[in-house]
Amino acid sequence: FINIGYEKDAFLHYLDLGPQVQSLNKLTRQIMSGKRFHADLSDFQPEADIGKNGKITEVLSPNQPVLVQIAKEPISTKGPRVTSEISFAGRYLVLVPFSNRVSVSQKIISQEERNRLKRLVTSIRPNNFGIIIRTVAEGKMVADLDADLKTLMAKWEMMMKKLSEAKPPMKLISEIDRTSALLRDLLNESFNNIYINGPELYEETRNFIQTIAPDKLNIVKLYKGKIPIFEYFGVDKQIKNSFGRTVTISSGIYLIIERTEAFHVIDVNSGHRAKKDSDQETNALEVNLEAATEVARQLRLRDLGGIIVVDFIDMVIPQNRKKLYEHLKEEMAKDRAKHTILPPSKFGLIQITRQRVRPETNVEVLELCPACMGTGQIKPSIILIDEIENKIRYLIQEQNEKRIKLCVHPYVYAYLTKGFPSIQLRWASKFKKWIPISGNKSFHMIEYRFFNNKGDEIRI
Repeated sequence: FINIGYEKDAFLHYLDLGPQVQSLNKLTRQIMSGKRFHADLSDFQPEADIGKNGKITEVLSPNQPVLVQIAKEPISTKGPRVTSEISFAGRYLVLVPFSNRVSVSQKIISQEERNRLKRLVTSIRPNNFGIIIRTVAEGKMVADLDADLKTLMAKWEMMMKKLSEAKPPMKLISEIDRTSALLRDLLNESFNNIYINGPELYEETRNFIQTIAPDKLNIVKLYKGKIPIFEYFGVDKQIKNSFGRTVTISSGIYLIIERTEAFHVIDVNSGHRAKKDSDQETNALEVNLEAATEVARQLRLRDLGGIIVVDFIDMVIPQNRKKLYEHLKEEMAKDRAKHTILPPSKFGLIQITRQRVRPETNVEVLELCPACMGTGQIKPSIILIDEIENKIRYLIQEQNEKRIKLCVHPYVYAYLTKGFPSIQLRWASKFKKWIPISGNKSFHMIEYRFFNNKGDEIRI
């Protein structure tokens, strides 16, 4: 366990030390003791790599300063998980100190392009630094890659400078802000506009886009509307729809997502969807394929991790089960988290394990009922009308209000104004004063308010 200055100690597993941990420890000692004054590793003599089956006590000793990076955020009662395999992620490259390997993202399919990128990066790679070439580097020129590498090297140098003055436990360097990190990892040709509602973040984002994709600078726009940005673009509604226990897809298909202590369960339901011309097996396949696409999306959206069991609609034909399995794998290929998918069982169950890096996203989509305040009971309508009448009497006879206006829910409005004689008419006769009534559909069923002739609310 490592004291990193957080409320809970971080956990460092032997396998997370990395093969080059002895080289990292050597450099840490040299920098902190003042025996080494620069971050350049071209003259650094690396230590031998450690084996895969050793003990952590053979590598680290109590109270020893060690350089670590957060690999997994704190989840539930567990503290962060850390690694000594330090790396710096950029737009096109990932810099890995103490390694001399150049590797290319497996998502770059063309062997010719892989060779080209590897050749370019090898020509600019500093000694004793490994480099991983990211998917977005495909088609990029050496100038783009070199600029990204220089940015990463500057981060490394800044970290070494801070290390020379460090008093553990201490944070040396942070990841870039969340907005920039998302844009760095996700920005591609499909982005048409990026709307930002804060001037400060707008400027920061423009500056960041200028460095990573200058041709996309014009898509960054400052939102100045009076309506909240999430409401204007319908994001609030999508969040409420997407994060509930029940997720509706289309044609009546829906998912039910349940969380247990051990795993997540997703149940696929066809609802009322059934094509007249289709047999049960064909209909089940169509429903399952649609549901599989949404399941993959929900896993990414909610960042669900651990074991996920999906209960698809039963299918008898093995080829259909295989089709579903292949389709789900295809959809899950878009997921950047590590995952494993097992073939469907004969009961239609598919098991997925997905890397859990941070706590799952949980948005509360149920709200406390404003009418009953969660009790499930409200006042009888007859008592509500008596209550309103008593307050009208108080306002007219005790407070001597010259003119009052009543605002209620549209259903209550109809109840008060319809018929002959209406309740509104009876009040006019009783209090010798006409009381205008209006309906407001934003009110809950038993909500009502009084206003004076200036339009100000009268609070009783």
